Amino acid sequence: MRVIGIIAEYNPFHGGHEYLINEAKRLVGDPRAVVMTVMSGPFVQRGSLAVSPKHVRAKEALLSGVDVALELPFTFACAPSERFSAGAVELLYRTGVVTDLAFGVDCKEPELLNELAKVEPDEEVLKKALSGGKSFPAARAEAVISAYEGSADPDIVSDTLRQPNSILALDYIRACRKMNTGFKIHMIRRQEGLSATSVRDKLNKADLSRVSSVADALNGIMPDTSLSVMLSALSRKEFTIPDEKTYMTDASLLVRRTDDMRSIAYMTDGLDGFIRNNIGGDLQTKHFTMPRIRRAIASLMTGQKASYVEQEKHVQYIRVLGFNNEGKYCLKIMGKCARLPIISNASDALEVYSSNPRLKAQFELDLLANDIYARYSTMEPGYEWKVPPVKVK
Repeated sequence: MRVIGIIAEYNPFHGGHEYLINEAKRLVGDPRAVVMTVMSGPFVQRGSLAVSPKHVRAKEALLSGVDVALELPFTFACAPSERFSAGAVELLYRTGVVTDLAFGVDCKEPELLNELAKVEPDEEVLKKALSGGKSFPAARAEAVISAYEGSADPDIVSDTLRQPNSILALDYIRACRKMNTGFKIHMIRRQEGLSATSVRDKLNKADLSRVSSVADALNGIMPDTSLSVMLSALSRKEFTIPDEKTYMTDASLLVRRTDDMRSIAYMTDGLDGFIRNNIGGDLQTKHFTMPRIRRAIASLMTGQKASYVEQEKHVQYIRVLGFNNEGKYCLKIMGKCARLPIISNASDALEVYSSNPRLKAQFELDLLANDIYARYSTMEPGYEWKVPPVKVK
């Protein structure tokens, strides 16, 4: 059985995601191949609250070609590219059933990424670029270019690394090699004009208090099936689009009440002082990227310590968000092959709390992140305990 792993956020699920799923199935050449996605939960990789709850996004994906949806724990989902990629790849690997990994790329020569993934960034160039005020992604790209000794045109290498998803792609490949996963990798060119950022830009211009306005903003961008899932949940008042303004206001109050933020994850290199001085105003800066700032704020809100991120390098469990009939069969096989505990309902975690303190710490961080999300999307506190895995036919 071929099982295609896809790492995603579906924030929200759009036509580009559907294309990636269908193209991955085509490339594998097995009409019975199972698609297993590992996706972000309440917070996404850039540090923001997800547009809709994870169970809604999982259902959107399951009705659009995905067979099994798993959740990436908060500590890896809301993290820099290298940690995000390592956590997601490890989770797929530990299922014991994934055979292929598919992801989207923007560059014109995807195979060049395989070559660049072998290059260790020049540390001196990296440090110099960072001290010169460049963001980490820009500095890292410059350090890779400096260390590259291959035959590809330097301009093509530079252009490849400037593409939005290239660093993420490099980290996926590196993680696969480091873990010796044996995954067959499929790099799929993204469709132009379709990105989650562009979709969210349209959504942000809508009147989020009116379902009809949300529908008008997303019609033709999201597949009809996935859009109907989101609109139906909004109509039933299962959630509201997260109130980012109130979230940032509360974050500002927490910053003022916290004497020393240096112990919080990602608050290094003077970021704690920058946030303290600017949290109530403009956070745009050349030195600190907005994703890094938002990840630090999310860590502050959840109480995630820098020491925890430094010490915990591994995913501790496999959380099932949903599945269809084909996925149900895959999960049955996974139950015999998985090299991590499988959690379908939140209560499942309680059974292993006493014997696995690392799992307990990671899962409790997830519970807190979900409660924070519920607060700003008008969901019932503790909903994590009440929502079972999504099941579709």
